[in-house]
This record gives sequence, C-alpha cells and structure tokens, in this order.
Amino acid sequence: MDQHQTHHPAQPGAESIVCSRCGAIAGGTPPTWTCSVENGTRRYFCDDCARTNIRAIEGRLDSDWW
Repeated sequence: MDQHQTHHPAQPGAESIVCSRCGAIAGGTPPTWTCSVENGTRRYFCDDCARTNIRAIEGRLDSDWW
C-alpha cells in the first residue's frame, strides 16, 4: 500500500482519510488534520504528525524532507 494516498471508502458516501506520515486512519475529513498537495498528490497529516513537523510544513518543505 502506498502511504501517500488516501484509502478508497468502504461504503458509498463514507470517506476514510489516512495520515501520510504515520498511517493513522480517520473517518471523514477531520477539521484539525492538515492537507498538503505535493507534486499533484493530496496528502493528509494527523494532528500529532502536523504538530511534530509544523516548522517544515510552514516552510513548505515536501514531506519527503521531514
């Protein structure tokens, strides 16, 4: 499984979002998660991963660099 992509929903209308850093799974799109578009791919980061890497995120470094 490619960790940089979201999972396809198990049920129509249900969306599972996966953290591109740690693999945490969230039902729906949590408003507190961070979303980034890198090389045309949408990547989501959970609260913990976003907090840990906030300086790199604010510096607009691709997640491959953190």
